[in-house]
Amino acid sequence: MRVLVVEDEQLLADAVATGLRREAMAVDVVYDGAAALERIGVNDYDVVVLDRDLPVVHGDDVCRRVVELGMPTRVLMLTASGDVSDRVEGLELGADDYLPKPFAFSELIARVRALGRRTTVALPPVLERAGIKLDPNRREVFRDEVEIQLAPKEFAVLEVLMRSEGAVVSAEQLLEKAWDENTDPFTNVVRVTVMTLRRKLGEPPVIVTVPGSGYRI
Repeated sequence: MRVLVVEDEQLLADAVATGLRREAMAVDVVYDGAAALERIGVNDYDVVVLDRDLPVVHGDDVCRRVVELGMPTRVLMLTASGDVSDRVEGLELGADDYLPKPFAFSELIARVRALGRRTTVALPPVLERAGIKLDPNRREVFRDEVEIQLAPKEFAVLEVLMRSEGAVVSAEQLLEKAWDENTDPFTNVVRVTVMTLRRKLGEPPVIVTVPGSGYRI
């Protein structure tokens, strides 16, 4: 899942991004509304965590732009106000969910994951394929009932492949979904991560390389 965090309180923004990355999400961070619009125009995000009271361009205008573009991106709006009328106004702008500050990080994670599921075809909460079971909420992976410990990027790559339900996923698509925008597009990080993931998942191999196209399970 790829997430854009838009928050002018830099310490909070960076803390949220760090926490989401620990949950195997690819996260970009910006600190004002103008930068948010620039990123949204370039990258495809599953979820935007959007502070409402932003400098340069207000969060309301960012939300309106996402709606105008007809993007599948879901918006989780944050605000320091817990007033019901503010929440209603935010939802009427086109936000998909609303979370007042201060918030419990566990709730933020749950809401981001719930919104992320709404950007794609509905799938069961626990993904199963080729003897692999992956639980995104618990961040657990099992093969033939044996738990496998994965690093966050390995988990993210496996989740993207599992969600594709047998379709081929290119290295570029994996890079877009599992890494943030600071990753060198010419790096071999995808190939290395897939190799490590194959080794951890054990024999017989479940990740198939499709020459010239990508990978599938």
